[in-house]
Amino acid sequence: SKMTVKAVKMPCTSANVYTKVPDGGWGWTVAFAFFVVEALTYGIIKSFGVFFNDLMESFDETNSRISWIISICVFVQTFTAPLSTVLSNRFGHRLVVMAGGLLVSAGMVIASFARSVVEMYIAIGIVSGLGYCLSFLPTVTILSQYFDKRRSLVTAVASTGECFAVFSFAPAITALKEQIGWRYSMLSVGVLQLGIAACGSLLRPIVIREQEEVKAQPPEESTETKYMLENEQTCTSIESIDSGVDITTSPSNVPGKTKAEPKSEEPKQHGQNPVENNSTPPEPKTKLLDFSVMRDYSFICYAFFGLFATLGFFAPSLYIIPLSRSLGIGKDHSAYILSAMAIAEVFGRIFAGWVLNKKPIRKIYIELICVVLLSVALVAFPFASGFWGLMICSVYFGFMLGTVAGTHIPLLAEDDVVGIERMSSAAGVYVFIQSLAGLAGPPLAGVLVDTTKNYSSAFYSCAAGMVLGAMFLALVRPCKTGLCHHHQQQQQVEESTTGPPPELPDDFIDMDIGKAENSGKGSDSV
Repeated sequence: SKMTVKAVKMPCTSANVYTKVPDGGWGWTVAFAFFVVEALTYGIIKSFGVFFNDLMESFDETNSRISWIISICVFVQTFTAPLSTVLSNRFGHRLVVMAGGLLVSAGMVIASFARSVVEMYIAIGIVSGLGYCLSFLPTVTILSQYFDKRRSLVTAVASTGECFAVFSFAPAITALKEQIGWRYSMLSVGVLQLGIAACGSLLRPIVIREQEEVKAQPPEESTETKYMLENEQTCTSIESIDSGVDITTSPSNVPGKTKAEPKSEEPKQHGQNPVENNSTPPEPKTKLLDFSVMRDYSFICYAFFGLFATLGFFAPSLYIIPLSRSLGIGKDHSAYILSAMAIAEVFGRIFAGWVLNKKPIRKIYIELICVVLLSVALVAFPFASGFWGLMICSVYFGFMLGTVAGTHIPLLAEDDVVGIERMSSAAGVYVFIQSLAGLAGPPLAGVLVDTTKNYSSAFYSCAAGMVLGAMFLALVRPCKTGLCHHHQQQQQVEESTTGPPPELPDDFIDMDIGKAENSGKGSDSV
């Protein structure tokens, strides 16, 4: 059957209604918007390390206190994820992302005029952090709704926007600082982030209708066939309407036929009455935030995986430049290392999307393998020496980071976790749980660096969190299958003990009438 599309007018926006997931169409425009949003959100966050030394010198602060800028930003971004879900379900993804883009830009512009690290906490940490949440999460959620078979590949390729941003922004901002200083460079970044609001205007809503609802109106032949059957029962013809025979679906017009009543009621139940076809059945209310996912043990394990894995997402990108400087590598070469990591992450995301797009394949197991290999990459950093040793570790880490970072949120739409129906609420709760690690990760690494006077301790802490995340990720699939099978067994036991309710035959009325007639004849014969 051909896929039907019709536009439904809504306040301030219009939605496309599909009978199934389009796997393309306007989804390609949404994918491009997600690419740019990724570049201007996570791309800027990961490139923020180029400002670290400048902020430490300007504000005369320690490494750990400067690290709190990104920590608060990541915490606010993840902590307010349920708010982003509620606002998206209430006002739509488009308006929420546009508002988030304005907040991101405003926070970065205000930070360029900050005179203390506390003002940086408020501007970038709170204002921009809230804007990042309102921009990123609704975009990735609506992109997952536009694709089904190609979801993993399209999401992975579109998420490479942050990699290209790190690759281009890190050297560009470094060169720009040499010309106009770090304050005007940060101001330029804030103005550039206004592009998030423009991308938000491209997020056209999508509504998926089941095929049965589209086929609710039957062809006219079914109505004519119904009338012909009733005419045969009343011994009339279609042309005998003027003879005084009233042809309707009422059982009173079919004398002596007891079964005419269910025939007349059946079309009404299936929506075949032409009068009722014009009325649309009321739609169920959409929950603004569905916390029922917290009762799913597989989702709980997946959420703990995200909690601990977040420790290894941001710290390496923040500390790779200070680590390279501590090894005697110059500023320009340090920026090249960060750019090489971003390029490798691009290939990692594309490779992961290509692998996960293969069928049949258990995607949760592929994710587990990538997380284990990412843990190995984090452990390898302290053993690197010199420019090329650090470059090899960065490329390996960037590739493995791309396989995990570009797929861990879209995997919520898989049946092994929660499924596409509950992905919107699950994404909000999942990112909310990540907020604790986002808040504690970079400062914890900064405290370890200040205590040990060695940047290797920051990478060890990230590796420890990634190993714990891998352990919880390994429990997702067993929890899903084990609990489902246990629940099915309980239902089977209950059905075997109680037994199904007795079903009456369709013609039980005729059977009773027949018995009554036979008993009457027997009494007459006596």
